[in-house]
Amino acid sequence: MKIPKKCEYALRAVFELAWRNTGKPLKTHEIADAQRMSPRFTEIILNELKHGGFVESRRGNEGGYMLARDCEDLTVGEVIEYIQGPISVAPDAGKADENAVFLGNEAFKVLWQEVNTAVSGICGNKTFADLVEFERVKRGRRVPNYSI
Repeated sequence: MKIPKKCEYALRAVFELAWRNTGKPLKTHEIADAQRMSPRFTEIILNELKHGGFVESRRGNEGGYMLARDCEDLTVGEVIEYIQGPISVAPDAGKADENAVFLGNEAFKVLWQEVNTAVSGICGNKTFADLVEFERVKRGRRVPNYSI
């Protein structure tokens, strides 16, 4: 499964909001800078996420974007499916050509359905809180190297 840039940026924007979940809105440029994304594209993505109910925005000097829901209740799968549609990593077994009959057709059909179900299940069960916690643990173990 190749994640389109739009979907990747949406996931990174939501992750940044979950990572800095302080109750204060983040400005678009803060999210874009932290995630090394184009500010203009970040604004487009955030606006789309707002329409999907994933983020909310506030206007004014102290405005910006915040998560609309608790990151413990927000899954990677939800964001992916909102941005790009159903998660599918293997050939679409449900749309197999009825006239194409070959040895192994039924076996591969079931295999691809199982692969898609497994990946969809992982993304559907992985919350942004899980990702933030994993990142915090990994960053805590890393020892900075100041040698020149």
